[in-house]
Amino acid sequence: MKEKLFTFIEENYEEMVSLRRHLHEYPELSFQEVETPKLIADYHRKLGHEVKEQVGGRGVIAILKGKHPGKTVALRADFDALPIQDEKDVPYKSKNAGVMHACGHDGHTASLLGLSKALNAVKGELCGTIVFIHQHAEELAPGGALPMIEDGCLDGVDYIFGTHLWATVPTGTIQYKSGPIMAAADRFEITIQGQGGHGAKPHETKDSIVVGAQIITALQQIVSRRVNPMESAVVSVGSFEAKNAFNVIADNAKIIGTVRTFDEKIQTLIEKEIQRIVDGVCLSADVKGNLVYKRGYPALVNHHEEAMQIAHIASGIPDVKEVEDMEPQMGGEDFAYYLHHVKGAFFFTGAKSPLTETAYPHHHPKFDFDEKALLVSAKLLGELALCYTANGE
Repeated sequence: MKEKLFTFIEENYEEMVSLRRHLHEYPELSFQEVETPKLIADYHRKLGHEVKEQVGGRGVIAILKGKHPGKTVALRADFDALPIQDEKDVPYKSKNAGVMHACGHDGHTASLLGLSKALNAVKGELCGTIVFIHQHAEELAPGGALPMIEDGCLDGVDYIFGTHLWATVPTGTIQYKSGPIMAAADRFEITIQGQGGHGAKPHETKDSIVVGAQIITALQQIVSRRVNPMESAVVSVGSFEAKNAFNVIADNAKIIGTVRTFDEKIQTLIEKEIQRIVDGVCLSADVKGNLVYKRGYPALVNHHEEAMQIAHIASGIPDVKEVEDMEPQMGGEDFAYYLHHVKGAFFFTGAKSPLTETAYPHHHPKFDFDEKALLVSAKLLGELALCYTANGE
């Protein structure tokens, strides 16, 4: 049946490319997806799958039941875009100003739809049940995964798998990892209320910029001096604002940044350290400081057996040239929530064309990927589905 499935996937390739390019032309932002979920639901209905819409808000679930008894396996693809202007010179360039599929979610969706059609073609030989989870709003916390789970998308599911097309890694490469593979992604905002005044009379002010600079410097010492060097963590400041005329000392300032961790204990430690720094520096400067710390997606931790099975199956797929035990990524991904409930794993599918010298990174205005990677991701997810519905291992 594996050979039959792969044949059907290859026969669906042109349709997958067409779907991907259509989605790329008409991207929709997180929590604003309207036409994309309609397209997905209509596609599955035409195949005869049971379809549920507005799952957890804007998500879609489609269910394919095999002829023979077996386990239930979920396959997940996200479908939201980013607030970025598409700068590529291609026929399928985004037609929605300021909105772009700059992270490959159009490819995730097209690949899973093509795979669903191929699996439907072999349903007479298929064991168990396959749940296709089409998730909205991965790019923007609180994300779409958690509300979809709360709305029942994992009910009865035994295993779940997902992938991310990775445009900076050559097509034909599969990257996997047992244990933590992507970090928890948190956000913090620090506001400093000082006392503004004339730049010529600093002694009559409480300079929020100077205080903010001291806080930022202290933040850089958290990882190097408070976190065990055997652990991984990132504290980055992305914005420091205190706009004024050149001769005015700022009345207030705002600092915005992110924290990335793999261990919840380290996550809690860093949150406490940031609070301690804000309180201490502001107290010494006699200004008011406020910290708002927002925990984002948790760390994505793959289950060991399922991660190793990805590596084993990938090594037997002709389209796969290399299987890598990758280093964990500091990026965040709300697929993590699914793995809190059922066994499974997440992996990366290389999508850098061998003909391209410059591969623009994800979230770049000129981002694109090798569409041949759609075949690789579909085949690996498809064989995982066949394996786990039949044997549960």
